[in-house]
Amino acid sequence: METPENESFRDSIGTMNEEGKRAWVYPKKPSGKYYDYRKYVSYVLLTFLFTAPFIKINGNQFLLFNVLERRFNIFGFPFWPQDFYLFVIMMVIGVVFILLFTAAFGRIFCGWICPQTIFMEMVFRRVEYWIDGDRGAQIRLDKQKWDAEKIRKRVLKWTIFFIISFLIANIFLAYLIGSDRLIQYIFEGPFEHLSTLISLLIFTGVFYFIFAWFREQVCVIACPYGRLQGVLLDNKSIVVAYDHKRGEKEKGRAKFRKNEDRAASGKGDCIDCFQCVHVCPTGIDIRNGTQLECVNCTACMDACDSMMEAVNLPKGLIRYASEENIEKKAPFKFTPRLKGYTAVLVILIGVLTGMLFLRSDVEANILRLPGQLYEHKDNNIISNVFTYKLLNKTTRDIEDIQFKLKSPKGEIKSVKQGEIIVPAQDLAEGTLFIEINGSALSGDKNRAVIEVYSGDKLIETTSVTFLGPRSYK
Repeated sequence: METPENESFRDSIGTMNEEGKRAWVYPKKPSGKYYDYRKYVSYVLLTFLFTAPFIKINGNQFLLFNVLERRFNIFGFPFWPQDFYLFVIMMVIGVVFILLFTAAFGRIFCGWICPQTIFMEMVFRRVEYWIDGDRGAQIRLDKQKWDAEKIRKRVLKWTIFFIISFLIANIFLAYLIGSDRLIQYIFEGPFEHLSTLISLLIFTGVFYFIFAWFREQVCVIACPYGRLQGVLLDNKSIVVAYDHKRGEKEKGRAKFRKNEDRAASGKGDCIDCFQCVHVCPTGIDIRNGTQLECVNCTACMDACDSMMEAVNLPKGLIRYASEENIEKKAPFKFTPRLKGYTAVLVILIGVLTGMLFLRSDVEANILRLPGQLYEHKDNNIISNVFTYKLLNKTTRDIEDIQFKLKSPKGEIKSVKQGEIIVPAQDLAEGTLFIEINGSALSGDKNRAVIEVYSGDKLIETTSVTFLGPRSYK
């Protein structure tokens, strides 16, 4: 986008003053069509966030990220450390999707979907507007001496912020340890689980710090996604943009005067009301062009449309547009770059889908016992000893486990007597002896294929290295 001749504003971020100190942002309460849409989206996302840990599918929590126990549920499907390769592909897909989405639509994710923005703008700031008032009232309150009114408002706001942060921390914990365990801890009392309570208070403190003090600095300073803008955006990317062609014209911006003919005077449609600046949650002037602080929240679009309507000028002075659209009136095009990202994304999704279909409910890990060679028995029988681990990824017990040797011809004997059962979402371990006639071996190292059955149903196939004497051919 075209930028002003004086670009000194780019020498520092929008939340820092000339002395290098924090410039506190007091955004005006937004209103308008896009803000209403964002509220509806936030209601859906907040409902999902707070209910997802308590939704069960086939006995599995809908979303679970238990890092300590290495158990993960994605949309009700359980994943284990053995499925780590699937997580890698999912993360790569996520990165490619971000590349595609950002190259096409800029930082729209930040303004509409990001949890930081949802909580900050749709929860904490709305509480702040309710207690402290709008922009002007907040500025006056901050400058006001610590009298009874200010103390009352500050204590009330900070208390509500802490309660909301504590609630968020509990939900966050439900994603980490599971909702059932969290509810159990609540009923048993916090002092029965001090380590969990301490972790919970630490999370609460972090969330309180972010939303009560750090605020928009997360998007401006800490978030790596914001830094990707400069690399991924081009003149064809759709972003929240100021139409400088229409807003400046020959004579630039000018204050609005009643009954004037701005078109005839050569003045731009921008009436220099600064409403787009006052409403910005990161404190920037969108008229300066695309900036890393902009989260594409559309607050400036609503504010500008409201002012244009008030002075009988066309809306859309600030709108979703690309630089090419503003400069040349060119429509959005699916560029070769976007086609390349899309092709890679489709291929990766296809690979992931295939792997998910090939993923078995039971994973068998059979290894030769360390330090053990082979045993030569009567009738030219060669025996190897193995340990097995069977991982049950389902929510039901798998019974009547049997091991059968597919190749070469031989016999498998389990040390464990009786029926082998693999408990739901758990491991079963044991020891096996594989016995093969020496005439079926082709050397000192042979590949043996083992089939695992549950009753008559084949549930897994794996292979091991079987050792034998070198003299056998």
